[in-house]
Amino acid sequence: MSTREAPLNEFAMEQPIVPAELLFWRVIGCVERVFAASLLTLTVPLLFGAALIVVVLSRRPPLIAHKRVGQHGRTIWVLKLRTMWDDVSSPRWRIIERISTDNLTAFGPKSAQDPRVSSRFAVLCRRYSIDELPQLWSVVRGDMALIGPRPLTAREIQLHYTTHAIELLSKKPGITGLWQISGRSLLSYHQRRRLDLFMIRRWCFSLYLRIFLITIPSVLTGKNAW
Repeated sequence: MSTREAPLNEFAMEQPIVPAELLFWRVIGCVERVFAASLLTLTVPLLFGAALIVVVLSRRPPLIAHKRVGQHGRTIWVLKLRTMWDDVSSPRWRIIERISTDNLTAFGPKSAQDPRVSSRFAVLCRRYSIDELPQLWSVVRGDMALIGPRPLTAREIQLHYTTHAIELLSKKPGITGLWQISGRSLLSYHQRRRLDLFMIRRWCFSLYLRIFLITIPSVLTGKNAW
């Protein structure tokens, strides 16, 4: 599955380079990739078991790949464990199903009663972020970081970030970030944007470390996640 597509021109930008700071964050990026690879290896049995259950329950591919806008406007495909399905089995079975979201017209806050999440097992996976474990592969590849603004679709960025799009995409998208530890699914797009921009503008190692440490109990408790 290729993730190296041409950038979206409307989001492309030049990133100013500060050599010492750039070197520091490159080291952090390398550490993240090693950590993600290790965590992914440790969770393979959990992912494999969850994927088998999803196949049995949904009769569909266990993994989905969403088209998203990455750093500097580059297109990336973000993997997740499937947690939404209907009663119709997939006519063509495969391990990964690609879903392009370019034509979606409605983007709103998640609902705790989303009818598309019809399985208790799917609810469990979403509550404890098991469905997001495959994104560790995107960190290993270098498409994503552990911490950063969430990867969004081009339409979401156009609708909700408007003039702040270039600022948003100056950072590599992350699995977790400031709004994920500040309310998660309870937050509106307006609140998420404020927290994303605050994180980018105040970006430093102490903030990075704080987000990382708070993410752990946030995931383990499953609070405000659906």
